[in-house]
Amino acid sequence: MELNAKPRSSREKLAEGLIPAVAYNKEHNVSFAIDRKVFDRAFRAQSTTGLFDITVEGGETFPALVKTVQMDKRRRTPIHVDFYMVTYGEPVEVSVPVHTTGRSQGEIQGGLVDTVLHNLSVVAPGPRRIPQELTVDVTALNIGDHVTAGQIKLPEGVKLAVEDDTVVISVLPPRLSTEQLEAETQAAQVAGLVAAGEISEEAAQAVLEGDASIEDVKTDATSAADAQTAAASDAANNG
Repeated sequence: MELNAKPRSSREKLAEGLIPAVAYNKEHNVSFAIDRKVFDRAFRAQSTTGLFDITVEGGETFPALVKTVQMDKRRRTPIHVDFYMVTYGEPVEVSVPVHTTGRSQGEIQGGLVDTVLHNLSVVAPGPRRIPQELTVDVTALNIGDHVTAGQIKLPEGVKLAVEDDTVVISVLPPRLSTEQLEAETQAAQVAGLVAAGEISEEAAQAVLEGDASIEDVKTDATSAADAQTAAASDAANNG
């Protein structure tokens, strides 16, 4: 993408429609101004993986990638751009978007495909060989399966900049409904009461089958305990 720019100084007031920008590498930096609308359209189309050939009026021409974009929070339009200069034919590390295709077996079973990493760091052999995106076919994945960075097919010459075993995509089990969550919570609570000796296993079963509430069986257990205490006391007095 060709991008024409105008030279600028740090104190210069920019003409309407222009925004400030800077391009740099370890050895050099250049300040200039670019057309907001032209850049906005191009950036929305190619994001941070698209190469810009920037020509500064009356100055130099260089290839660069977008590093950061400062946005107007209210208007959602760019107000400042940082580029970093690259060199044709030299490797460049970049973060590439990850997309999925197909419907997984896990989804058919009610699961959910979770893209853990929406962008994957790779090293391209040159700025013109940066992949625009990485697409992963999830059709064969079942619940509990995952895709690691090392399993993703990369274009020729492109290498990973992360560990091979980095999880990029997972297939999660179905989300529990409100009723299921409540049932699991109740089951855990009942198990705790049984373990503590506060209710009997028979009372617990009644709760789980919906024949009684936890409050009911706890009240019954308290009443029974009080009755036993009273009986024991009467027996001792009569004895």
